[in-house]
Amino acid sequence: MGSPLRLTLGDVDGTALAGGPPVWAGVVDSFEVSEQAMSRFRDTSELTELNRMAGTGRLTRPSARLRRALVASDRAHRITDGRFDPRVLADLDRLGYTGAALPSAAPGIAAGSRILDRRGRRDVALARPVDLGGIGKGLALRWAAAELERAGVTRFLLEAGGDLVTRGMDRSDGPWLIGLEDPKEDRDHLAVIAVADQAVATSSVSVHRWAIKGRAVHHLLDPRTGEPATGGLLSVTVAGPDPAWAEVWSKVLFIAGLADIAQEARSRGLAAWWVADDGTLEMTADARRGTVWVASEDDPSIDTQSRQGR
Repeated sequence: MGSPLRLTLGDVDGTALAGGPPVWAGVVDSFEVSEQAMSRFRDTSELTELNRMAGTGRLTRPSARLRRALVASDRAHRITDGRFDPRVLADLDRLGYTGAALPSAAPGIAAGSRILDRRGRRDVALARPVDLGGIGKGLALRWAAAELERAGVTRFLLEAGGDLVTRGMDRSDGPWLIGLEDPKEDRDHLAVIAVADQAVATSSVSVHRWAIKGRAVHHLLDPRTGEPATGGLLSVTVAGPDPAWAEVWSKVLFIAGLADIAQEARSRGLAAWWVADDGTLEMTADARRGTVWVASEDDPSIDTQSRQGR
């Protein structure tokens, strides 16, 4: 999934299983299964094979992980009134963020159309190819965390490329302390938040951005336009009970843009932090309660200002 993995155990001695495979190997194996099911970059993944049949009406029976990911994406699409929509793969390819080769793009997305055509309990078909990048990583974290819990590990932080899930306390018997990166790269962190038994996901333009024909673009597309979202934001972070849904809401809030993000996040009771184009940090009241440190102009270690949102 193009993301480095890191597992931190909250046990002082770092013990793993009493018998059985080491917990780290279990995490890596779980992510490999998820990668093979959901990657749009692998030529041999299940998702690539399904995307190549998109628009043909042909039914297939995917693995449990791919089927759950597609069902979750379809549900997120409905709950967010279409603002989360993984059917932007053709636009990502058009803009240069290419994955495995696919047939020519299908016609435009019809308003109100469903992502997934389900026939019975297991057989599915797609009208258009999908990209399960963000929600797929969130689901992979959910499933790997479940593997750790089944192995008897109760205190851990599992991170995949900046998105993470925590269980229990850290080694000091306190909540896990997480730094929010500065997308402008003017300083190491904009804030530090405390989380326990929660997931954190960030949608940001700091990593996947490039130029095409002299135009700066990024991978966070607005499904209404098929173009990179231009709402005045650099990053959005959401904390919640599940990593997949934290991913969904961070993307939806990013697309909402600076003008609407505060009302959207508060109306849904989300703990959300966002960074505007000018580098200022804002947050909801729920997020403020979980924030233990914010960079400020009187901190001698930084040279640019950040403020808490109201």
